[in-house]
Amino acid sequence: MNPLRLIRTSTFQLAWWYMGIFGASALILVGYVWWATSTYLEQQTNIAVEAEITGLVEQYRQRGIRGIENLIRERLSTSSGSSTIYLFVDSDLKPLAGNLPAWPQGTLDGAGWYSFTQVDADGRAVPARGQVFILSDGRRLLVGQNQARLEATRELINNASLWAFGIGIVLALVGGMLMSYSVTRRIDAINRTSREIMAGGLQRRMPVRGVNDEFDQLAGSLNAMLDRIDQLIEGVRAVADNIAHDLRTPLTRLRGRLETLAGRRDLDDAVRAELGDCLGESDQLLATFRALLRIARLESGTHEGEWQQVDLPALLHDAWELYAAVAEERDIRVRPATGSGSVRGDADLIFQAVSNLLDNAVKYSPAGSEVSLELADRGADVAIRVADHGPGIPAAEHGKVMDRFYRVAATAALPGSGLGLSLVRAIAVHHGGRLEFGDNAPGLVAMLVLPKSPGGPETGAPAPRPGAAAAREPAAHTAAEQVVG
Repeated sequence: MNPLRLIRTSTFQLAWWYMGIFGASALILVGYVWWATSTYLEQQTNIAVEAEITGLVEQYRQRGIRGIENLIRERLSTSSGSSTIYLFVDSDLKPLAGNLPAWPQGTLDGAGWYSFTQVDADGRAVPARGQVFILSDGRRLLVGQNQARLEATRELINNASLWAFGIGIVLALVGGMLMSYSVTRRIDAINRTSREIMAGGLQRRMPVRGVNDEFDQLAGSLNAMLDRIDQLIEGVRAVADNIAHDLRTPLTRLRGRLETLAGRRDLDDAVRAELGDCLGESDQLLATFRALLRIARLESGTHEGEWQQVDLPALLHDAWELYAAVAEERDIRVRPATGSGSVRGDADLIFQAVSNLLDNAVKYSPAGSEVSLELADRGADVAIRVADHGPGIPAAEHGKVMDRFYRVAATAALPGSGLGLSLVRAIAVHHGGRLEFGDNAPGLVAMLVLPKSPGGPETGAPAPRPGAAAAREPAAHTAAEQVVG
């Protein structure tokens, strides 16, 4: 999975927020530990210094100056390597006893603590602090503590804090990526299933792990919704089939009776003309009904057709043969298709779509013009291009003309019901393709773009090339449906 995609996920962003909160909390915690440890060590140092100087002052009162000197020498001899500092000087600051060579330069704070610098055995300047006691005769007693241990402890805490903070950030980053990967993988599974359902696999369902977490609950709700939609689609399909059975048959019977009536010899010309108009209206009604039924089945994914490898040049030649003669009667030339290519799909549906586009082009083109039929291979896609020199479609209405029953104002007076392009779009979407429009200056360019491998139903070996238009089984009703375009 692309790491950049993980970083852009909302889960990883939440991990970043968690990382920031965790880092701030860690800094506060480390700061408190550092402050508490430093304060504790300083307090212990202060207590030790105060206890030491109290004991020395008590010895001075009991044994005098000699007693202090002897006691300092005794403690220095018995506690070699200790961090305690002793210095006893006379009124001229001349050392009398202690482990400092001279009185150190330092500062005295308001609490009576004297801060100075001591040079250790390695020659390094080490901070120290202590208390000064001045005797009545001007002599001074300095008792302090070397701060090297305290500084080392502070440095240890600082280093440990930095390492802990860095490791924590790295672990939070890795954890955020792992969590994002886990969540993204489950979302991808839902998205992948959703795309398969939108492509027509209405029996597919969202994956469920069985842990009853939020994703399982969401998947369960979506699956229940899909089950309900599937039931509704089946209901619509049943209603459509009932309509096909209960309505189309009487309409066909009515048309037959009208045709029989129109064939009677005792009718005058006016009545015969009216009956001819009624026959035309019945044909239009039957074609509209068939187109609506086919669009509904395509959009609901319930259309059942055989998918095969379709030889597009042969199919376009059949379509050209079907409309070349019709166009010639209107003094319109249909230029046969050029190019090569094949797609996997429903040959009858693709033929229906190309026929609708050709029918519209011939219907709306002026006499003496030309309609071109072209085939272009675009790598992963194949484009079937139909261009005419009619009134065209305004760019603002390119999306609207694919809606059912929508008619452009310039062509609203011509026969048709506005279902032809809706059917073409439904067929294109059924194959994973699209319907596009362009300007032919003047006229319209309609392109049916189909992917070469849309992932339709598997079939056996590719079917042989379809026969001529007259031999094609759906040709009879296909020609009838063109009037709805």
